[in-house]
Amino acid sequence: MTQQLIKPQSRLLRLSGTAGMVGPALFAVVFILQNVVRTDDDAIAEPVSALSIGEYGWVQRLNFFVFGVLLLVFAAALHRGVASSRLGWVGPTLLSVAGAGLFVATTFSLARDETGAIYDPSFHQVGGMMFFGGTALGLVALSRRLARDPQWRNLSRYCLGAGIASIAGGVVMNGLAIPDDAPLHGGAGLIQRIIVLAFIFPALITLGHRLRSLSA
Repeated sequence: MTQQLIKPQSRLLRLSGTAGMVGPALFAVVFILQNVVRTDDDAIAEPVSALSIGEYGWVQRLNFFVFGVLLLVFAAALHRGVASSRLGWVGPTLLSVAGAGLFVATTFSLARDETGAIYDPSFHQVGGMMFFGGTALGLVALSRRLARDPQWRNLSRYCLGAGIASIAGGVVMNGLAIPDDAPLHGGAGLIQRIIVLAFIFPALITLGHRLRSLSA
């Protein structure tokens, strides 16, 4: 009876680990391909969310939605797949906030004015703050829980470093790139892509791979 109960749970965790790997990887592939084939976007100066504008903006909005679903599934599985600890719920909860932020980004898109400049007519920036804040702080909080689980302990410092680097990148992004008169404004899109491709996404994929391996 015990074995029959464990197998479905292991299978679910394995699928959830796959979701943790596929979510960020698929999201990155889709927005990179759009940067290659679309001519109405500047990947160096404009954020990934600029791809949600225009005739083919639905592709990026769908990309946000799919990633949001997979990230929520993964966050819930991490809570079950890592040994519990005091305040151990904080990390998975913050990752869930990040997933919810992707739904906000799906619902409220950026827009362009008559000069072609990008602006936020509603709550898209709120979704962005939820995603970047949720993932960066979530990795930092999760690192403490990983340190208490022998099967995850060797990933603790990596998650902590990725989270801190993402926080530092967010400070640079918001202080030196996003404002119109900021010195790095012309490279805002590049800075954002570096944050997700170098720090956030590799950490999520690594955690997903570990969850998948442990549930095998």
